[in-house]
Amino acid sequence: MKLKLNIGTRTALTVAAAALLVAGCQTARPPVATVQNAASQAATTPADALARLKAGNERFVAGHPLARDLAAHGRAVIGPLFMPAECAALAALYPQDKPFRSRVVMQRHGFGRGEYKYFSYPLPDMIAELRTGLYPHLAGVANRWNEAMGVDVRYPNDHADYLERCHKAGQARPTALLLQYGPGDYNCLHQDLYGELVFPLQATVLLSQPGEDFSGGEFVLTEQRPRMQSRAEVVPLSQGQVVIFPVHHRPVQGTRGVYRVNMRHGVSRLREGRRHTLGVIFHDAK
Repeated sequence: MKLKLNIGTRTALTVAAAALLVAGCQTARPPVATVQNAASQAATTPADALARLKAGNERFVAGHPLARDLAAHGRAVIGPLFMPAECAALAALYPQDKPFRSRVVMQRHGFGRGEYKYFSYPLPDMIAELRTGLYPHLAGVANRWNEAMGVDVRYPNDHADYLERCHKAGQARPTALLLQYGPGDYNCLHQDLYGELVFPLQATVLLSQPGEDFSGGEFVLTEQRPRMQSRAEVVPLSQGQVVIFPVHHRPVQGTRGVYRVNMRHGVSRLREGRRHTLGVIFHDAK
């Protein structure tokens, strides 16, 4: 399946992934800029200039809402990473059978209303590149989350290495999926767990344009906190944007230390139109 990312999308993906890396690694105080004068400019080598450019990018990203969103809410919105034509090309795959391994009608299983299809291997290039490109930067965040929650599991930097770990555990079926909603459809709050091995972050790409292709159908996250009432958040998305969010748990800094919250996600009722989304999950299924 040769759906390719164009150059603009590849560039956006690289920048967004780097932003996620910095957001996950940043400390409370961003790097401090230095003021250049004529003498220092004259003595600047190309290598010095490149280093300063990178430092400037880090200062910019460190102040970006992306970093605050990951720390404060456990989710981040990036992009748009896909152009409208690329979103349409992905959504147009849904009526086909060849790219997919199975189809699920939600109402039959009590999952909600609507349907989705799991892709088979090999994944379309566009999806494989997104999954492979995002994973190394999310792995660092996942490792820090596990350390904060006292979980011993650590994730390798390369997604191929993690997939090998999944396959050795009997989880060899791809979990990337394409979802389709019509009027009245919705997705119940749930967690995408497909076996013993779970990568703690996942991504969803909105392929349709809100207000034009559909109305309603908001992406919803809930956070179940210990000894407190649950908190819900609606995450607004536009076409081609990606939301990164927890699969099941995330750490939260409280007054007495770090505690673990239980996360679920879903989609509110679609009022009209048709909504397509791409789900990117980094662990495979049994």
